[in-house]
Amino acid sequence: MSNHTRTTLLRNGTVHSPADPFATAMVVERGGVAWVGSEGAADSFAEGVDEVVDLDGALVTPAFTDAHVHTTATGLTLTGLDLTGARTLAEALDRVRAHAAVRPADRVLLGHGWDASAWPENRPPSRRELDEAAGGRPLYLTRVDVHSAVVTTALLDLVPQVSGLSGFQQDGPLTGDAHHAVRAAAHDSVTPAQRAEAQAAALDRAASLGIGSVHECAGPLISGTDDFTGLLALAAERPGPRVVGYWAEALTSAAEAGRVRELGAHGAAGDLFVDGSLGSHTACLHQPYADGPHADHTGTAHLDAAAVAAHVAACTEAGIQAGFHAIGDAALTAVVEGVRRVADKLGLAAVRAARHRVEHAEMLTPEHIAAFAEFALTASVQPVFDAAWGGDEAMYARRLGVERARTLNPYAALLRAGVPLALGSDSPVTPLDPWGTVRAAAFHRTPEHRISVRAAFTAHTRGGWRAIGRDDAGVLVPGAPADYAVWTAGDLVVQVPDERVASWSTDPRSGTPGLPDLTPGTPLPTCLRTVVGGRTVYAAHGRPNE
Repeated sequence: MSNHTRTTLLRNGTVHSPADPFATAMVVERGGVAWVGSEGAADSFAEGVDEVVDLDGALVTPAFTDAHVHTTATGLTLTGLDLTGARTLAEALDRVRAHAAVRPADRVLLGHGWDASAWPENRPPSRRELDEAAGGRPLYLTRVDVHSAVVTTALLDLVPQVSGLSGFQQDGPLTGDAHHAVRAAAHDSVTPAQRAEAQAAALDRAASLGIGSVHECAGPLISGTDDFTGLLALAAERPGPRVVGYWAEALTSAAEAGRVRELGAHGAAGDLFVDGSLGSHTACLHQPYADGPHADHTGTAHLDAAAVAAHVAACTEAGIQAGFHAIGDAALTAVVEGVRRVADKLGLAAVRAARHRVEHAEMLTPEHIAAFAEFALTASVQPVFDAAWGGDEAMYARRLGVERARTLNPYAALLRAGVPLALGSDSPVTPLDPWGTVRAAAFHRTPEHRISVRAAFTAHTRGGWRAIGRDDAGVLVPGAPADYAVWTAGDLVVQVPDERVASWSTDPRSGTPGLPDLTPGTPLPTCLRTVVGGRTVYAAHGRPNE
């Protein structure tokens, strides 16, 4: 299956296809799906194909689309200092020391993933502690949500104006403009070779997990044009997942859309910040935070409804997607009010046709959900956020109080209203993990927000394609792109949420294609092969038919 121009027959497995819920075979021709059907009918194709693959009972599904990724940052975490999983502040500092020892040539040490809310010390490292652990070298260390960072004195010395910027603290995490300034200095230290290595590592990891497409969320405050254009070029020249790029730059007129197109971006969307994050106390709220010294604070607003409206109008008139990062309820109100102004001016049909999108969309009210449905806004969401920080005792509850925290990430209500969903990871905020993402949506910590495994799977496959305006992909039917993954999996079931416990059926008479049992505690499927456009981009070692 290495040549996408070949005709390949896959047989003797299970093919997840709405065209035939009992399909066991599939023909791929010239990079597309040509046929799906039963084992008996496959005999008629066996003589006319270039290759026959015996699936040996494996499951074939559409490849996943991760609708929100930061590719270079993901790769730097894979190849560098990763503090996710550090159980204490002391352990995090030990990891910094070890990383500094093995990277003597790096101009700036880069790391990611600390989360003081999970440590018994319940505080981030001080600048003095970081200076000691890094041996006096420049160090940039992002919190798990990437909306704040702790740094060493040596890095601050490279950005002398930083102390006068908003979000600067003398001995605490940097947010806002101060964070953007030190991030730019840190990223400027990454060599082209380092960057390409990191990007390739991230795309290879995605392919090994059955991910066939990623939506790169870049922008001038996030990664820079060289990083963005370099990633698109790298993806075009090597086998691997497709990369759809979004550039988060606010536009004020349709004429400005030209520079977004010149970069190769699909839209002026992604992490165009209306607010920040809950973990860093920078998500913009209608009511103050509930914890500690932030109890009189409502977060940070980067764009108001007027700025949102200007951007949406410019993108709608230029025929490109607009989009925003919005987490808090006040930020989402600004988005909805801004889009409504454009719909009143340019017409509802024009706004709906553009398929604008909102990243994260966590603190939704019923009024927000109704507006998302009215304006056909795609909710690009990350269910593992709830798995990591949801529930009555974790970070969301501490930041907001239990009652407000229970309203977050209402996936079932979004689907009931007809809001398009696309699932992603926001990697490296949470890891690339598509089946884990589907599980997190189906077993949301707040039961009334749970959706079926099938609905979550669809949102993580077809939903990502629909989010870029493609309704003909992300599903294994004749005429669709041959983007698929092959898995070892246990029993296939139809698994749906229930108020008390997940329930499921194995009755084949339902005519509904089954999916792996994702009940918490069960092993997740293992990817054997990932194919994009008919070309193999990942194959597990030691498997037959490689």
